[in-house]
Amino acid sequence: MRRSIILSVAALLLLSGVGIAAIGGVTVADTAGVGPTFSDSHASSERIGVWDGTRHDAELNIDQSDGLTESELTQVVDRSMARVEYVRERPFKQDVPVSTLTRSEYQTMISNSGEQSDTEAEFNRWNDQVWRALFVVGDDSSSADELEGAFGGAVAGFYQPSEDQIVLVVAEGEQLQISEATLVHELNHAMQDQYYDLTASRFSGATQDADLAVEGVVEGEANYVEDHYEQRCSDEWQCLDAPDGDGSGPGDLNFGIVQTILQPYQDGPVLVDQLVETQGWDAVDRVFNAPPQTSSQVIHGELDREPREIKFQDTSATSWETYPNQGANGAETVGEASMYVMFWYQAFEYGAPTLGESQQTAVQNHIMESGSFNEEYYSRLGYDRAFNYRHPATDGWANDKLYPYRNDAGDETKDGYVWVTEWETDRDAREFANTYDDMLTAHDATRRDSGIVDIKDDPFGGAYGVERAGKTVTIVYAPEPAGVFELRPEISLDETTSQTSNEQPETPSADDSPVSETENSATETPTVSDETPGFGVTAVAILTLISAVMFRRYQWSESASRNRSAPHTVPRGLVDEW
Repeated sequence: MRRSIILSVAALLLLSGVGIAAIGGVTVADTAGVGPTFSDSHASSERIGVWDGTRHDAELNIDQSDGLTESELTQVVDRSMARVEYVRERPFKQDVPVSTLTRSEYQTMISNSGEQSDTEAEFNRWNDQVWRALFVVGDDSSSADELEGAFGGAVAGFYQPSEDQIVLVVAEGEQLQISEATLVHELNHAMQDQYYDLTASRFSGATQDADLAVEGVVEGEANYVEDHYEQRCSDEWQCLDAPDGDGSGPGDLNFGIVQTILQPYQDGPVLVDQLVETQGWDAVDRVFNAPPQTSSQVIHGELDREPREIKFQDTSATSWETYPNQGANGAETVGEASMYVMFWYQAFEYGAPTLGESQQTAVQNHIMESGSFNEEYYSRLGYDRAFNYRHPATDGWANDKLYPYRNDAGDETKDGYVWVTEWETDRDAREFANTYDDMLTAHDATRRDSGIVDIKDDPFGGAYGVERAGKTVTIVYAPEPAGVFELRPEISLDETTSQTSNEQPETPSADDSPVSETENSATETPTVSDETPGFGVTAVAILTLISAVMFRRYQWSESASRNRSAPHTVPRGLVDEW
């Protein structure tokens, strides 16, 4: 299955200047007492929280500053497996091999060097329009380069379901040092694979939004386990000191891509915590068997929140064509999380007035304030603030379909897109359209008499048509104004309204009521060819921002290959402190 965004299996979100306070962990029976036993492992006589004779609370006489021996690494792995069992309250079914890969070998593995195949080139051209529509990657770069640049230098390890093993990325030379937190996180993915089979089709979303949603569960549980491991390292467990840096760094990151990737790791553990606290681990098992399909479900913690169906008809001129072999029958669904990041990134990078005063101030400080849904969980972890993906401009998301187009007629190739978005109420649609208009204005846009908004001399330059009709907002982009009407001849720009951030919102009318259950029907399930390109692996970034664009702590975490067909794959990985 194709991947339009690099996601991952991976890590704990830490924000600038925030420590971890003591919190209560999951209570299980002491392993010295009566408890469940392993069913089919080589340690079948042992109890949960003990692996190969090593207890979860064992104190190891190991100092990794001078490097780990093979025997010491085995001890650390055994203790980490016991700790994952203890927190997750279930046994591993079998041992998990751990191997190493040097950083140069890893960078070679993920390198985007070499000539692109025709399949890769088509996917990258399609995907460029997806990220361009999100105002994250403009004409001065490419989505492939920006995605690769986000991960090349700082991955510390990943899990490979196809090989049932963990690979740790280490520095060149003979000294082996590892992050125990990375190991715990990836071991949780190994446990997930043993119980759920991470190569199963339900863990591969057909769209970017579905990918984020699925990762919200997969990464949510792994981050939850890692969160509780980190807390116990502060309170009760002996843990390895963090490894020395190897000179790697995050490089020149595109924070719009980073923030999109972060969403499952921020909201996912909150969802898992909600399930565990109210219904126990059985509820988490049920969600793994039927993962959510929209980031909106994870953001709001509402697994029964269904998207509204969108029926799209291509009405473009014959010279324009979609990409039927890409995405879901040519379309991408970016979802609520990515649309929020669009407005966040524009505020962060361009100073656009897209978030409102309180969050705008937070963006200027490079910290997002915690929201009502994630506040309780992260405050229990000791965080004062956390990334928040909720905002009035995107909260009312009901569905979207983004269709990239190409026009290869004539001497010069052209690219464009039609993006249909659905909202729960008229007011939600109006809020989104107005904020989108504010974003265009921040790029010195000029509004023509036809209603077309024109941007010149800008990475996101071109012509934009925005139509709002009830609960639907349609956005059309083409390099020139005429192209907007070629892509969507019936578009009506008269209903588009502009509202500055200083205006008071309109009083809700009768048509602003939430969507009924009949209106809010499940979206169609598209058939996606196994031959379509994408990312067979995912990766995640854990980001700490302080003043300007400086970093204080940067973590990545990643789990690898789910055996998806893909001409270019980017492995999942975890970047530790440096």
